[in-house]
Amino acid sequence: MAPLVLYHWTQSFSSQKVRLAIAEKALKCEEHDVNLPLSEHNEPWFMRLNSSGEVPVLIHGENIICEATQIIDYLEATFVDEEVPRLMPEEGSMYYPRVQHYRELLDSLPMDAYTHGCILHPELTVDSMIPAYATSRIRSQISNTESELKKLAEENPDLQDAYIAKQKRLKSKLLDHDNIKYLKKILDELEKVLDQVETELQRRNEETPEGENQPWLCGDFFSLADVSLAVTLHRLKFLGLARRNWGNGKRPNLEAYYERVLKRKAFYQVLGHVNNILISAVLPTAFRVAKKRAPRVLGTTLLVSVLAGLGYLAFMCLRKRLPNMMLLIRTRQNYL
Repeated sequence: MAPLVLYHWTQSFSSQKVRLAIAEKALKCEEHDVNLPLSEHNEPWFMRLNSSGEVPVLIHGENIICEATQIIDYLEATFVDEEVPRLMPEEGSMYYPRVQHYRELLDSLPMDAYTHGCILHPELTVDSMIPAYATSRIRSQISNTESELKKLAEENPDLQDAYIAKQKRLKSKLLDHDNIKYLKKILDELEKVLDQVETELQRRNEETPEGENQPWLCGDFFSLADVSLAVTLHRLKFLGLARRNWGNGKRPNLEAYYERVLKRKAFYQVLGHVNNILISAVLPTAFRVAKKRAPRVLGTTLLVSVLAGLGYLAFMCLRKRLPNMMLLIRTRQNYL
């Protein structure tokens, strides 16, 4: 069978769902990062692969599948060997409508709006993992992207319509994601969805005899509904929306579920270290400069990673040593 090839970005919510599904099914897959800080998803080669310029994209032989839900459905329909774990119950089973309902419910949440909205309006968050200076950075990044798309449309006439359409979508999203009233509205809607999930988790606990393994969202098996829920909760934690939605006695079943999913092998493999830093919001300028200056023989992504890593280590080292240096200078001045 032809190999699976996935184009994704580690910090992309949609990419995370696909990668978790692949890991849960234990499928071999060749993965390639499409570096969003470097705007690789806007480059002509990728736009010809997916005219919307969005990750993830899966290639399997002659099949090119775009959009996370379609990719996951394709994996479920294609890999049906008994050795490959199924994440969707058979149609007609009592579990099928339950899994489908919660999958659709969770996938309907506007996670891009939550993500951008929390970066643009950190006052909505508590204990966010997003650096404080990311707000101004993402605004300038969006502005740069609009100019970049316009230029790319002029340079690539065959992709002009695709670039113009993407530019319009970007402007429309920014208006919504920067609108505090809209953000509060969708955060209230999120609460209602999580209330449903909390109730469903409570039902599972009541159905499970004491001493048996704890169930997941729709039964004693990990399903596509769990893929969506696990990645959603992890993103909410990163954004600083966890304490608003669970913990301290609020939605205890949801809290316990998230603690369990963090220990799951496939989840840790895919998402265990993802929340350490939101590179796409923190270092857009550094990435762009490195891209322009990077020798092609070294590989852009490799060189950028080295430069960003060295810069970050230098910053942390300087921050730790600066107080001691200042104290030493003052001490010497006192002896002069």
